[in-house]
Amino acid sequence: MPYQSPISPGRSWYEDTAGSRPEYPALDGDRSCDVVVIGGGFTGLSAAVHLAKAGTNVVLIEAYRFGDGASGRNGGQLGTGQRAWAEDMEAEYGLSRARALFDLAEEAKAHLLDFAATNQIEIDYMPGQLSVAHKPRYVDDYKAHAEIMAGRFNYPHISFMNARETAERLGSTAYFGGTRDTGTGHIHPMKLVIGTARVAAQAGAQLFERTPSTGVVSSGGKVKISTPRGTVTAQKCLIAVNAYGGTLEPVSAAHIMPIGSFIGATVPLGVESKVLPGGESVDDSRFVVRYFRRSRDGRLLFGGREVYGVNDPKDIHIHIRRQITELYPDLRDIEITHGWGGYVGITVPRKPFVREVMPNVISVGGYSGHGVMLANFFGKLYAETVAGNRDRLKLIEDLRIPPFPGGRRLRTPLLFLALNWFALRDRI
Repeated sequence: MPYQSPISPGRSWYEDTAGSRPEYPALDGDRSCDVVVIGGGFTGLSAAVHLAKAGTNVVLIEAYRFGDGASGRNGGQLGTGQRAWAEDMEAEYGLSRARALFDLAEEAKAHLLDFAATNQIEIDYMPGQLSVAHKPRYVDDYKAHAEIMAGRFNYPHISFMNARETAERLGSTAYFGGTRDTGTGHIHPMKLVIGTARVAAQAGAQLFERTPSTGVVSSGGKVKISTPRGTVTAQKCLIAVNAYGGTLEPVSAAHIMPIGSFIGATVPLGVESKVLPGGESVDDSRFVVRYFRRSRDGRLLFGGREVYGVNDPKDIHIHIRRQITELYPDLRDIEITHGWGGYVGITVPRKPFVREVMPNVISVGGYSGHGVMLANFFGKLYAETVAGNRDRLKLIEDLRIPPFPGGRRLRTPLLFLALNWFALRDRI
C-alpha cells in the first residue's frame, strides 16, 4: 500500500509523480552536534545543506517523513516579493526597508532556481504567474501595482491585464483584470524536498525521519532536544516546524497559526484545452485565496478551500470540484484523480515569523502561503547567522509580528470567526 502522511489528509499527486523517495533512519541513541534542526521541510533541509557545506556538524530530526507537511504538499507557486505587496510594506516600514525586503525575496527566488540547477534537481519549473481580481473595484489596485513595481522597486516583469486579456490568459471570464508576472513561476515542491534532502545528506548532515521532538531545553549554553529514543545536545537549535509545532515551543505557537488548505488534481486536460494556454500559475484577490495552475503534463492543480480549525472536509473532491466549476463550467464533469490537504502557518499580518525564542534557539515560520520561495532561503540565512552574519536574517526578525489574540484557549475560535468573516466578504 502506498505511503500516506499520517498528519495530512489524502495522497497527493506530488507523491505519485516525484519518483524515488528515499527513506532516512530514525534516531536511536544520543547525539552531540554543533546545530540541531527540528523539522524536515524546506527551511530545515535548506539550513542543513548550508550548515553542512560550511563544515558545521548538524543533526536534523523530522517527526514524520520529509515533505509530509506543507513543503511537500503546497500549491507550488513561487510568487514575487514578500507575501504583502511591496507598496504595503513601504507604507508600514518606509521605502528603503521595503526595498531591502523586496530585494531579499528576489534573491530568494534566484537562489531556489540556482540551487536546483546546480544540484541537478528537476523541479519541473514553469514560468509565469497571473494575479487576478475577483471584483471590479480591485482592478485599479492591480494596475497601480504594476506601475509601482516598475517605478519604485525596479521590477519590470509585472504588466497589467484588462478584462479581455485576463479572460484570454485564464480561459475564463470569471475575473475582471489583474497582472501578469513573467519573472516568476511554479514548481513541483516534493521533487525539491527530495532533492534538497539528498544534497544535505551528501554534504554530511545527519538526517533522521520518524523522530519527533518531545521537548526543547536551553540551559548553560547548551540546547537539549529530547526524542523518544535519544537526546540531541547542541550549541544551537533551529525550530523549523512552521504549522506543525503543536505545543513544542510556546512563543512560536502564540504567533503562528495552522490553517488547512486543500488541493485537487484533474486528469490531463489535453492540448486543445483553453484553460491557461500560457501555462502560468494563478492566484486571486480573495482573502481566502484560490490558487491554481497546470502541471507539466497538463493537469489542473486547483487549491482554494482553506479551513481555519482542526477539522478537515470529509470529501476534498466535492469542494474543489465546486470551485473549479465556478471558473470553468466545461470542467464540471472532469475526473479528479487526487485530493489532498495539509496545514500552512500564518501570522496575524501575513508576514514571516523569525525569533530567538530562548537562548541559542531560533524559530522560523509563518510564511502565510509564500513559503515555497522564502522558506528555502531562510534556511540559508539561518546558516549565515550560525557563521556569524545575522544582518540579513535580522531584516525578518525585526518585522512587527503580534501574537494571535485570545491566548491558547480562545485564539483558534477567534481566528475562525474572523477569517470566516473575510470569506463572507469575498462573496459580497
